[in-house]
Amino acid sequence: MADLEPVDEQWQRGLCVVAHPDDLEFGAAAAIARWTDQGKHLTYVMVTSGEAGIDAMTPDECRRVREAEQIESARIVGVDAVEFLGLPDGILEYGLPLRAAICRTIRVHRPEVVITANFRDTWGGRALNQADHIAAGRAVLDAARDAGNRWIFADQLTDGLEPWGGVRQVLASGSPEAEHAVDTTATFDRGVASLKAHRAYIDGLGWEFDPEEFLEGFSRPAGARLGVPFAAPFEVYSLAFGG
Repeated sequence: MADLEPVDEQWQRGLCVVAHPDDLEFGAAAAIARWTDQGKHLTYVMVTSGEAGIDAMTPDECRRVREAEQIESARIVGVDAVEFLGLPDGILEYGLPLRAAICRTIRVHRPEVVITANFRDTWGGRALNQADHIAAGRAVLDAARDAGNRWIFADQLTDGLEPWGGVRQVLASGSPEAEHAVDTTATFDRGVASLKAHRAYIDGLGWEFDPEEFLEGFSRPAGARLGVPFAAPFEVYSLAFGG
């Protein structure tokens, strides 16, 4: 396979927007640990609370557990701000309400880079992606552009909130179309620890799952393509004019 190019790391403020607690930990967390070590400021935004994700728990109980696990998981990689938009888990729909909710949080946090998860139809081959991931990721990409246009979702622009056209790139972790990657060799172990923090969710899967083995399974091949031991792959979307 073709070599991967390093992700541009010349930025300071990032916003991570994904559908569920654990979505970042299944691919991007070790990269996030690297970025916080560099002094970058990142905020997590979960579109849902993953309340439909554990069969043996009621949604209300599951929400509490998964929000707490996500906050601890973020802490492990140096992120102390985690927000939950409260949209319904499992039935996200791509459309204006979802775009508007994400647009607003981009305008509030004013990031240079937005990180999301793979929103292609598959993980490669015939391994189907999940509907919430697809809806959320597509909405992130559109909302990153919406945020800079004062005439889109103009009702949000009250109490000092202004348009934000400063998002330069959207990074989608784990995409089968990834052409870039981040060296996670020094932070791989923290990425594993952040995934292990989702203990109730992992236990609820009902099958044998080794977080370290899973993350090694794609981090080593991506690292080989980047020329390092471990790497996290990203599909990079440029929002710069002509980019």
